[in-house]
Amino acid sequence: MEFQQIDRIDEWEPGKFIQAHRLLRAEETILKDHFPLFPVMPGVLMLEACFQAGMWLVLATDAFEHPLVTLQAARNVKYSDFVTPGQTLTVTMDVLKHEEQTTSFKAKGTVAGPDKESTVAFTARMVLERRHVADHYPLRAASEGAMRRGLRDLFEELTRSETN
Repeated sequence: MEFQQIDRIDEWEPGKFIQAHRLLRAEETILKDHFPLFPVMPGVLMLEACFQAGMWLVLATDAFEHPLVTLQAARNVKYSDFVTPGQTLTVTMDVLKHEEQTTSFKAKGTVAGPDKESTVAFTARMVLERRHVADHYPLRAASEGAMRRGLRDLFEELTRSETN
């Protein structure tokens, strides 16, 4: 995954919840433009971290059966704090409803740092949809097995230890 927004997955229970972390590092390229005098993690990347955490839970819950997970909806997104370099964004996704092709979540991101107590950075409701590759890209159906293996390997890496 080229734009990975999750450093590690600390806890998860299939079909129930996931908690993942993302440390914002001072050397990240995006911070040079957002914003030079007050570098903060863009809200869209906070939302992407949230999506990725939910994606991992959907994949693991369904034993990676449907490797194509997409964002169907993001609702009631509210930002209430910044994530600055050196701080950790903790994303918690709680499953509200797990249906045949979609999963609805209540999402929350909290931020903490060496000199800051944990505060809520954002809240949202999200709906993720899962499919087989052939459902959207029939000519790429043969790649689904390799895609599953790659996703499983990355998931194992993210859940392996708390020192990722």
